[in-house]
Amino acid sequence: MAPARCVRLASGTWLPQPQPVPQFALTDQTARPFSDESLRGHPTLVFFGFTSCPHICPTTLAKLAQVKRESGVPGLRVVMVSVDPERDTPEVLASYLRGFDPEFIGLTGDKPAIEQLASKLGVAVGRSSLPGGSYTVDHTSAVFLLDARGELVAVFTPPIESPALAGDLRGIASRLAG
Repeated sequence: MAPARCVRLASGTWLPQPQPVPQFALTDQTARPFSDESLRGHPTLVFFGFTSCPHICPTTLAKLAQVKRESGVPGLRVVMVSVDPERDTPEVLASYLRGFDPEFIGLTGDKPAIEQLASKLGVAVGRSSLPGGSYTVDHTSAVFLLDARGELVAVFTPPIESPALAGDLRGIASRLAG
């Protein structure tokens, strides 16, 4: 197998060395605990978003559903970490994600835990007020690729293009297995 530094991706950046994911403890869409240890055993695409996002999040999730179908990577999972835990309860996440793929995993929890995980992965998160008292959440739209050991191995930044990302995953599938 070629050294990791030789990996070329059409749609993202392969990291020179796998990076551990910071420890975290959140709750999934079935109200069960989900931690960094839960990321082991399957290659995983991780995206930070929120259910009331009008454009970027639903578009990205639709593309990730297509990537999951077309990549052919065995056991590939998609996890969305909510950056809006105030509105994104486990029930809300379950209903929302089911529309993209019934196997998608949604994570929520207390705001400090989410902000700490986001910060350690380099995801910026900021709440912006809207007229009428509502708000939106601005956030980094990168997609993170974890291997089956639960280590960060690649980052994909917008624009996310499904065919290119699926092709990249097919090309590195053997590197994603534990």
